[in-house]
Amino acid sequence: MTRFWLIKFARTVLTLWFVVTFAFVVLRTSGDPVVALLGADAMPDEIEHFRELWGLDQPLFVQYLSYIGQMATGQFGVSLRDSRPVMDIILERLPATVQLGLAAFALAALVGIPAGILAALRRGGWLDRAIMALAVFGFALPNFFLGILLILLFSLTWQILPSSGSGTFRHLIMPAVTLATFTAGTLARFTRSAMLEVLERPYMRAAAAKGVPAWKRVLLHALPNAAIPIVTVIGLNLGQLVAGAIVVETVFAWPGIGRLLVIAVSQRDLAVVQGLVLVIAVTMVLANLMVDLLYGVLDPRIREAAR
Repeated sequence: MTRFWLIKFARTVLTLWFVVTFAFVVLRTSGDPVVALLGADAMPDEIEHFRELWGLDQPLFVQYLSYIGQMATGQFGVSLRDSRPVMDIILERLPATVQLGLAAFALAALVGIPAGILAALRRGGWLDRAIMALAVFGFALPNFFLGILLILLFSLTWQILPSSGSGTFRHLIMPAVTLATFTAGTLARFTRSAMLEVLERPYMRAAAAKGVPAWKRVLLHALPNAAIPIVTVIGLNLGQLVAGAIVVETVFAWPGIGRLLVIAVSQRDLAVVQGLVLVIAVTMVLANLMVDLLYGVLDPRIREAAR
């Protein structure tokens, strides 16, 4: 069991190291951030001064070792634009993204999982085909297009919801629906597939022959045994909600880390971009780790294999 978790931990550290290194190299080799910040008309002496001030005149390997050393002590640098600690800037925006992500995740789970179960129970019928058609439409529709469409309908045409910003529940509705649509469609399809496989098992037919009510067979026998693939999809999509919020937050001017990332990239604020990439990577890794933990809770065979 200890070896199992040591391997998981080593993979986590290796993944985060690779993400940080990749972001560092790409950002440093894709252009001069000082020129992007000061403008092409800045004096050469001024440009050189800021390069020395921010340590950008050092060789790339020296800059990399310095950045890794700062991360090891819990420091993620200072914003080139605001001259403020990166983590302070991220922590200001993180609550808005968490609020949006949790709302979208709850909405997707409340819609997608029951829809998948209902489609499996009505396999081959018109309800099954209708749910699957909506599911395909949901995860095939681009977020930015759906967001703009909702703004046109509910903000410009009917004028019942605000088109951008945050602060009230009404501001949250359209961004949450836009972000949840893809996850809900994915959950519906995977839940249906998992439930169809379980519903054909002999113990389900035996429960029906014993007179167990249909709702008990579904909730107490079928759903727990179909939970492994459903939990996998939930975990992957939960991690992707932070990364997927980049487009949604930009469309709705939602003040989260997704919109902050777009602004930081456009301004070539290297420290902020690196910090945000690390936050997104940590979210994905923690989501996968949570899925691994739930596997052991849901299936005793996985716990025995880990031991």
